[in-house]
Amino acid sequence: MQVLLPLHHSAILIRSSCLNIRRFSLANNHSQSFKPAFPFPPNNYQCDESQLLHYLTKGLLHEARNMLHYFPYGNLHRRVVRWTSLLTNYAKHGYLEEARNLFDIMPHRNIVTYNAMLSAYLQSGMIDKGRRFFNDMPERNVVSWTAMVSGFADAGRIEDARKVFDEMPEKNVVSWNSMVVGLIRNGDLEEARKVFENTPFKNVVSWNAMIEGYVENGRMDEARVLFDQMGYWNVITWTSMISGYCRVGDVDEACCLFRSMPEKNVVSWTAMIGGFTWNGFYREALLLFLQMMTLSDAKPNGETFVSLVYACAGLGFPCLGKQLHAQMIVNSWKLDDYDGRLGRSLVRMYSVCGLMDSARSVFEGDLKICDDQSFNSMINGYVQAGQLDKAQELFDLVPIRNKFSSTCMISGYLSVGQVLKACNLFGDMPESDKDPIAWTSMIYGYVQNELIAEAISLFAKMMAQGASPINSTYAVLFGAVGSVAYLDLGKQLHAMQLKTVCDYECDVYLENSLISMYAKCGEIEDAYRIFSNMTGRDKISWNSMIMGLSDHGRAGEALKMYETMLEFGVYPDAVTFLGVLTTCAHAGLVDKGCELFSVMINDYALQPGLEHYVSMINLLGRSGRVKDAEEFVLRLPVEPNHTIWGALIGVCGLSKIDVDVARRAATRLLELDPLNAPGHVTLCNIYAANDLHIEETILRREMRMKGVRKTPGCSWILVKGRVHVFSLGDRLEPQGEYMLLHI
Repeated sequence: MQVLLPLHHSAILIRSSCLNIRRFSLANNHSQSFKPAFPFPPNNYQCDESQLLHYLTKGLLHEARNMLHYFPYGNLHRRVVRWTSLLTNYAKHGYLEEARNLFDIMPHRNIVTYNAMLSAYLQSGMIDKGRRFFNDMPERNVVSWTAMVSGFADAGRIEDARKVFDEMPEKNVVSWNSMVVGLIRNGDLEEARKVFENTPFKNVVSWNAMIEGYVENGRMDEARVLFDQMGYWNVITWTSMISGYCRVGDVDEACCLFRSMPEKNVVSWTAMIGGFTWNGFYREALLLFLQMMTLSDAKPNGETFVSLVYACAGLGFPCLGKQLHAQMIVNSWKLDDYDGRLGRSLVRMYSVCGLMDSARSVFEGDLKICDDQSFNSMINGYVQAGQLDKAQELFDLVPIRNKFSSTCMISGYLSVGQVLKACNLFGDMPESDKDPIAWTSMIYGYVQNELIAEAISLFAKMMAQGASPINSTYAVLFGAVGSVAYLDLGKQLHAMQLKTVCDYECDVYLENSLISMYAKCGEIEDAYRIFSNMTGRDKISWNSMIMGLSDHGRAGEALKMYETMLEFGVYPDAVTFLGVLTTCAHAGLVDKGCELFSVMINDYALQPGLEHYVSMINLLGRSGRVKDAEEFVLRLPVEPNHTIWGALIGVCGLSKIDVDVARRAATRLLELDPLNAPGHVTLCNIYAANDLHIEETILRREMRMKGVRKTPGCSWILVKGRVHVFSLGDRLEPQGEYMLLHI
């Protein structure tokens, strides 16, 4: 006998039966509680979905199929949509096998379900399984075909992608765009352009994809042509072009486009701020950020702050960097630092600015930034701050030493004269880590410690081991050669540099070192030839040439070079004025020298240094105005030290007639430096020249009693590739001191 119950009673019985089935299933699975492995949206069936995943994972497909019959409630379409959503969610979170099991037990499927399963295979990198699934699909639409095109292209199988694309029965704009993007990602810009041109109905995504392809490859001229043809742009289009111009260094054009944008979002603001920063326009980056905060509603993101922190580091503005860091903390902006880039940039900024306690605090406060980059920043910061013990402490903690940290430590040891430690560390480096920068650091360290012969020998060893010198290597060696006036070796190195380094013409630092080397070695014409052929000059170039001409007694040309420098709009600095003051001193141009000294202070607001005061003393003293030189010393705004008084007694020794000035200068000098040999000797010579033999005898007796001895000078001469050094009184050829380069 069949009993009919009201509908609501039937629903209660069904729910009760489902509950009993669920309890029975849980009991048969050891009554273990099951927690979902990924978040589901909250609804009335969360526990059922969790249990369903459990069944699918264990392969209990019969139980899983039974569950599908009971949820969700509603019509068939709603149930298929829910099942398909579950399948997509499983695949998204890595449960591909469970997704396939769910697909297999689904009582009903539609084309969306098939496409979801196909996408799951393709997005998981299972291209061949995806292809077999695609071939077995009872029905395909444009979404199915487009998914296969994108899947093959993403896997680098561009020929298979093109074959599927050509076989498509129908294509929409998404299909065409997918093919264009696939070709671009696989490096075939020309073919991508052909597909783009054949796209029947282009949308903004089509144009953006092609423009981005040119931008990514640095082909900004072609990107600009498309940009101008496009006619309708969105914020992505503008931002792509701005980023591209910044990437190739054309910041002016990027800035012009940025100012023309009708609307800007945080991505476009950040692109321009980053473009300024990565091209060295740190001040402009910070000013643009202020405009962003005051003129727009855009809120900075993690990428914005990474650029700003690097800008603070580039400007050496630690206070501003601290303010920026504080704002991040107060506004919880640091929470966006999911990959640690912001933390690493803060460590670098504090390290560059020498605030090592702050750098250490950030470094130790976040484990995800404790990588090689942060270790390198910290080690380099400690080295630059002269805290070698702390740098060594961190260096010992590095899990695997890299060449950057090792090179930093080598440079640190050499900077404080610990050559042996640096040599040992360099010797312990793996040969693969001894790149040209590491070799150059060692060579520079030797030169820094006046070990010129060892530097040349190390360079020869570098060449013998197959390491290719870079411009910096040669620049360091040219400086070393110039310091000992070793012209033949300088010419050899210059010839080698021309043969082995390709980017010579654009390296101002290298050309400046060549100018200085040839000038110091007596070849001022060669120095001037290099200067004249330079495509770009900086202030050091002009200063090197002025100093070189001055040292060679070519005062008129040196002063003319100074005037030309001003005509080119290059502002002189303290070194420039030292060169022209020295020139005037050598040439006896007292009025011109006094005028330039006044211009330095009054027109350019430059504070004279000790060397400028010495130059003025020489300028006055060499022209016979010794008393004026003494008055100049007495009017100095700083307390004269032994160098100033030594210079004054030195110019007294030139004329040997101003005994009183010499005596007063010597008295002050010997008060500061009682064992100063040049001062004693100069005053003795002045006494002798003025027939003051009693004073001379007394002074020489004092010298003997105090043990003052004049250090003998030495000279050297180059003979057959060997530098021979000899001092006063030597009679035999010295055997110990020489330099010889075998290349």
